[in-house]
Amino acid sequence: RQLYALLKLHPQSVNAQDSYFGDTPLIASCRRGDAKTAHFLLVRGADPSLRNKKERTCLHYVCRQTLSVLDFLMICILMPILLLGYFLLLQKQRNQASLLQELLERGADVNAVDYKGNTALHYLCLRKNHRLVPALLQRHAHLHIRNKDGETPLDIALRLGHLRIIRLLQKSH
Repeated sequence: RQLYALLKLHPQSVNAQDSYFGDTPLIASCRRGDAKTAHFLLVRGADPSLRNKKERTCLHYVCRQTLSVLDFLMICILMPILLLGYFLLLQKQRNQASLLQELLERGADVNAVDYKGNTALHYLCLRKNHRLVPALLQRHAHLHIRNKDGETPLDIALRLGHLRIIRLLQKSH
């Protein structure tokens, strides 16, 4: 609510960066996985290519997302009850995919490199998220960018044994 009120009074502050982390409101909402707020900000002109002090964009944070401990517990508790946990998991995955797609459509740099040398594709490989890899590959994510550890996304997938991601990356190569 505070964000909505602030942007109503000061629409130019949609891309303001905080002094501690350098996060914009869009980066902060993507870090939390808040697709509704991210959409609200994008509609109002938030720039998905801005970086924070770690050189990360909102796309990095969407691709770094994993289930929180609370999410995991909710899924485990609700799974036996009419598969509610499964539907909760599916909804989280759909929200992440739609947020990623919207960021890409609005010009997020698919090959942006953070302070560790990682791109969004590196983070998907690290997080075992094969569902989002095709969206980045369709936007011409570079497969040969090496992070500061000298690894490409394929190297990470091979090291961690993610067969689905390995196949996707080799097929697009």
